[in-house]
Amino acid sequence: MDETPPKPASPAEGSGSYGPFAHLTAPNVLVYRSVMRAFLVAKERFAVHLRPEDVQAALPVGIRPVELDGVVKALDSLVGWGNLRADPDTGRVTAVEDFYRKRFIYQLTREGEAAEQALSAYDEALGRRGALQAVALHDIVTQLRALLVLAAEDEPDPAKTHLALDGLVSRFAALADNARAFMGSLQRTIDLHDVGEEVFLAYKDQLIQYLERFIQDLITLGARIARLITELEDGGRIQPLLRAAAAREAADATPQEAAYAEQAAAERWAERWTGLAAWFLSRDGRESQSRLLRGRALGAIPQLLAVVRALNERRAGRSDRSADFRTLARWFAEAPDDGARHQLWRVAFGLYPARHLSVDAETLAARSARPEAASTPWADAEPLRISPQLRRTGSYERRGKPRKVEDRQEARRLLAETAAKQAAETAAARARLAATGSTRLSGLGELDPVSFRLFLRLLGDALATWRPGTTHTTAASSDGSMEIRLSAVPDGSTAEIRTPHGTFRGPDHAIEIVDLTAGAEWSDGR
Repeated sequence: MDETPPKPASPAEGSGSYGPFAHLTAPNVLVYRSVMRAFLVAKERFAVHLRPEDVQAALPVGIRPVELDGVVKALDSLVGWGNLRADPDTGRVTAVEDFYRKRFIYQLTREGEAAEQALSAYDEALGRRGALQAVALHDIVTQLRALLVLAAEDEPDPAKTHLALDGLVSRFAALADNARAFMGSLQRTIDLHDVGEEVFLAYKDQLIQYLERFIQDLITLGARIARLITELEDGGRIQPLLRAAAAREAADATPQEAAYAEQAAAERWAERWTGLAAWFLSRDGRESQSRLLRGRALGAIPQLLAVVRALNERRAGRSDRSADFRTLARWFAEAPDDGARHQLWRVAFGLYPARHLSVDAETLAARSARPEAASTPWADAEPLRISPQLRRTGSYERRGKPRKVEDRQEARRLLAETAAKQAAETAAARARLAATGSTRLSGLGELDPVSFRLFLRLLGDALATWRPGTTHTTAASSDGSMEIRLSAVPDGSTAEIRTPHGTFRGPDHAIEIVDLTAGAEWSDGR
């Protein structure tokens, strides 16, 4: 009896050690992927082997082969590539004839399972859109505070230190990965890639509000995280914690790795901490990643509004050249014959031969009686007689009334009024902040929403440029219209700034804001 399972693929057949990926380039790749997915689902349900009829029942209806032989061929091909293993199926033999039939049960190989896990990770990474995680910022603040408490101890507990650092790195890695994925998907949204116009217009408001909320959290929490990182680095308090975490990791190393495991772990933790600090602190002339992310998010808002404006203009009736050409292409495809296509070409583009400047019935009859080939030289062809008026003016007919142009003065006037109103509000807010002179944050009193937003941006710029070991900093706004000087106060008091939407609280500082557009200079008060 013949119970030999299918022969595995040789290295040449399986492309070296990557044979389990060969089914991705096969003609029936969807069938193979569905078969492998069925085996993964079966393994999650603790099923070890599958018979061909089990696999056929698990396949989607649109991909499932009609005959069982199609499933068997797919299974045998996967066995040949090394994704599956075939074993003789003797569990259902009821007659002598069954011993002479090829019956196999199939199960995943280690190589096939690894290939499917890699493909699943690939598909997940492609479909990932990411998110700007404000919650992760709060978690990072909590973990940094826990590290400060551990750093204050004479002998920090290695287990607690390792858990705190591991939690910090995990949350930071998730924040960085999600932010990168989100900004990539946001750019595809701005370019209207992978998203329809209706979908974009439906959620643009929520997206803009989401960006504004994250930017505010990044300004406040990012400055707090930078201050905590600076406190941990002052006096080298973070190095003992990193060494304690490295020693705890190296405790599980094998005897062969024990000699260099702790040193390698210490280098890894030092690199992780350096990356975390560079994400929130600007150093060596390089802006921090959080500041760059904030700039990208701020720049995405006007880009989203520009896309909305372009879509509205397109819907308002302005010419869309790409849409016009697609419509014209459809007309060419629907034309009944070449003659209709030539006529459509002449109407659409106005490109006529030189001898077709003027064609009347007599000329057409003469050409039908004595046709001339297109290859006839111009000098040998029948002359074309034109009217003196055409030679003098270039046209037979008088020019008609020009087409009516839509008057958009009212729309431009409204846009100008809106822009002037916004500029006036910004100028008033700038003057309101600059009029306070040298004061404390607690002395700003109550701010209107426009003034508070401007103040919050200035405060974020100042805190982002704060250097370790300094007591004051100076920063300019992104448009260069204002400058802020922020100084620490020794009493450790708390400032409160009231707004119509709530109260802003934080450590009190001495502050001075100057309106650079008014030519003001710094006062000497501290």
